[in-house]
This record gives sequence, C-alpha cells and structure tokens, in this order.
Amino acid sequence: MARTHVPVLAGELIDLLDPSPGETAVDCTFGDGGHARLVAGRIGPSGTLVCIDRDPAAEERFEGFAREVECETRFMRMDYAEALERLLEKGVEADMAYLDLGVSSMQVDTWERGFSYSYDAPLDMRMDPGQELDARRVVNEWDERRLSQVFSAYGEERYARQIARAVVRSRSRSPIETTHELVETIKSALPAPARFAAGHPAKRVFQAIRIAVNDELESLERALPPAWALLRPSGRLAAISFHSLEDRRVKRFMAARARGCICPPDLPVCACGRTPEAELLTQRPVAPTPGEVAQNPRAGSGRLRVARKIEGGAA
Repeated sequence: MARTHVPVLAGELIDLLDPSPGETAVDCTFGDGGHARLVAGRIGPSGTLVCIDRDPAAEERFEGFAREVECETRFMRMDYAEALERLLEKGVEADMAYLDLGVSSMQVDTWERGFSYSYDAPLDMRMDPGQELDARRVVNEWDERRLSQVFSAYGEERYARQIARAVVRSRSRSPIETTHELVETIKSALPAPARFAAGHPAKRVFQAIRIAVNDELESLERALPPAWALLRPSGRLAAISFHSLEDRRVKRFMAARARGCICPPDLPVCACGRTPEAELLTQRPVAPTPGEVAQNPRAGSGRLRVARKIEGGAA
C-alpha cells in the first residue's frame, strides 16, 4: 500500500508563487494534491485550479480533493505537455503554473507499479498504465547499444556499457521479468567497489529506464514553452526537479527568457532590441532545509526554480 505523500519544498513553493484570491493556477503534476491543496487555500472560492496528471490513480484522488476545496477545479488526465498545449490553444490564461517533476511517492511505494528497486515486482514503471511501452519491453527488447545509451544519458551511469552487456546476456537465457531480477543483473556487472558504494547500485539504471519509459525529459522540453506562454503578465512559473537532467533544462529555459540583448559583444550599440521577458525569482535553485530532509529523506535531491513574467518583454 502506498504511504502518505509529503509534498517537497511546499512552503518555499507557495512563498515564491504567492497565490492570491481569485487567481488561476495550473498544477501540471497533481499526484496526491499536496501542493494543489496549499494553492487552492490561497486562491480561495473565486480562484480556479486546473490539475493535470496522466496517472488514473491521481484522477481518483482528485475527485476527493475537488469536493474538499472551495476554488473551481478541473482535471485533465494526460501528459502535462499535451495538456498545456491544449490549454494554450483554447486561450486559457493563468497567473501561475508549477511542475513537481519525476516519480511520486505513491507510485514508488505501490510495489506492483514496478518503479522501485526496493520491492520485488513485475517490471513496469509506467506513469500511465494504459500506454504500450513498459520497463519489461525496454529491458528485454532494446538492443545493447540503445540500452547503454539510455543508462548513460538518463542515469549518468558510469558502468552503462557493462550493465547493458549483462542485461543482454541475462535475457538471452530467460526474459528479465521482475525488479529483483534486474537488480541482480545490474549488480553482476559492477565491480565490487561500485556494488558497495553509497547509494543503491541499481538507482541510476532504474532512473534511466523510468525516464525512457515515460519520455520524461522530452515531455518537460515540450511543456515549458506553452506553460510560459499561457501566463499573464506577472505570472509565475515554478519547477521542482529531482536530478540534474531536469534541473538543467529548467535552468536553461528560464535563463533564456531572463536574458536581454543578444547582440555580439563587440557591437557598440544594441541592434536586436531584445528585452528580458522574465525575472528570475530564484537566482540559484532552492534546496530543502535540513529539517525537511530529516523528516522526508526523499526531498533531499529536490531543487526549486521560479521565474516571473515581465510585461512587455520580447522573446
């Protein structure tokens, strides 16, 4: 059974987004509604909250959430990139949009979803159980070169080639069906110092497979432009990332919009006329406090970035 979800950096997110009565907010990753509940309380009965999640379990939780809060609510069960594009096409405007990226605690702790290396479960890792691609297909059908590239690019795994080779060798004898079988295969490919180093030896590979199954980084890249475009002047965009691959993309997107003149440095007078369209409310990513990490160790890798839209800025 899934444990109670604890929203990460909740106080910091609310302080920086600063929701006000009557505003419209878009929660791109509803999950268990921890952040959404705090936003709903601030925007009040005259506010509107659009919640997005591709997990049907999140939609079930939203039904109870919607009955408990006072603001107007709406749920969209789909990938958040697609949902944001639809909202933009329909002319929806918002005062804030926020993303809590990665996998949720409920998904990790629901053992049968196959996200965790801590439970023996069927290989799955789909955020949307209705999609065709799952972790079992990735592990058993993708060729060695592709697996190595995924483990390296999405998991930043030092031993990506060795692990990919071990996976292919293992599945040639019989399919790798469970998380435990995959963990043992990963361990078999690692030198002893890596097996006994800090952190679980399968952590990076599991992250890589999960990202590949759910197309997470591509969804983030697609989602940021429409999330920004639907904001009104003074609207705020926030993202909580849990690894450098996500944070790097958020940082690059926000920094590009906060940049002014892009003329060559040797040009004496600006010819582009570009002005910043964003103010960075976080010059550096905000990390959880030691107290929060002590209470919720999974919060430790969380990083929050927020930008505010400037009226009249030019892209």
